[in-house]
Amino acid sequence: MADLTITQVAAKYNINPDTVRYYERVGLIPKVPRKENGNRYYPDSLQHWLEMLVCLRHSGVSVEVLHDYTELILQGDATLETRKELLQEQVAVLKQRQADIQRSIERLEHKISLYESGEIKQDKSYFKEYYIAEQIAKERGESGESKA
Repeated sequence: MADLTITQVAAKYNINPDTVRYYERVGLIPKVPRKENGNRYYPDSLQHWLEMLVCLRHSGVSVEVLHDYTELILQGDATLETRKELLQEQVAVLKQRQADIQRSIERLEHKISLYESGEIKQDKSYFKEYYIAEQIAKERGESGESKA
């Protein structure tokens, strides 16, 4: 691979040049070298680094977690286990998000079926049908009994 300008590297990874500058400013990218005219250039090593960042961001990893991950990488192989654990935590977060999304899809599909069957005109409560009040109370550590 050849050295790329910020515009070229942004195009290569389908991100905005401002995003690349932001990643550099917040410490997600190691020091970016500059040419004599002051323009940044991205050698192979930084292109691979940026590819990793883009991949993790597309996986839903937050900038804060990416910062921690970056710091661990820069510390070397002594952090391999910690990095693995960090990524395992991110997988758990994504799986929970996936479960939440699946539950939402199922609820919406059910709601759509009520429209299609005509049951939507009946006196049904989506809130009651899915025990949403009880779920909220459970999350808050309350008894879950109706106070009405």
